[in-house]
Amino acid sequence: MSELATLRQVLKENRAIAVVGLSADWNRPSYFAAKYMQERGYRIIPVNPKYPEILGEKCYPDLKSIPEKVDIVDVFRKPEDCAPIAREAVAIGAKVFWMQLGVINEEARHIAEAAGLTVIEDRCVKIEYARLFGGLNFMGVNTGIVSSRRPL
Repeated sequence: MSELATLRQVLKENRAIAVVGLSADWNRPSYFAAKYMQERGYRIIPVNPKYPEILGEKCYPDLKSIPEKVDIVDVFRKPEDCAPIAREAVAIGAKVFWMQLGVINEEARHIAEAAGLTVIEDRCVKIEYARLFGGLNFMGVNTGIVSSRRPL
C-alpha cells in the first residue's frame, strides 16, 4: 500500500487519538492540531501529567491510565522520549503510532512495527487530514486547486 493510501486508511478507520504531550496552551502546535481533529469528530484523549483537563477532556498522566480504547497514539514529544511511549502504545493495544513533524526515532519505530502497529513519522495529523480530506485552505494554506467558481 502506498504511503498516501496508508495515511488515508489510518485517518478514516481510527477515531480515538491519544495525544501524548498535548499542551493546554492554545498557541502550541499540539493544542492547535488536537482541537482541529476534535472539531472534525475525532475523540481526543489528552496525555500530559501537568494538567487535569485539556479541550474539555480529562487528561491522563500516561497511556496506561486511559480506561478506553485508543486507536492512534499521536506523539508531541522529543525523539529521545519516543521508545518508552511506543512500548506503552503496544501495551495498550493501539493500532497506530504517529510521531509528529520533526519527530523521528528508529527504536520507537521498530518497537511499534514489531508489534504490528502502523507507524507514521515526521508528519502532522492535522496537515495530513486537511491534505487528504480537504481543508488545507484553512488558515491560508494554498490547496493547489484552481477554480473560477466561488465556494458555495
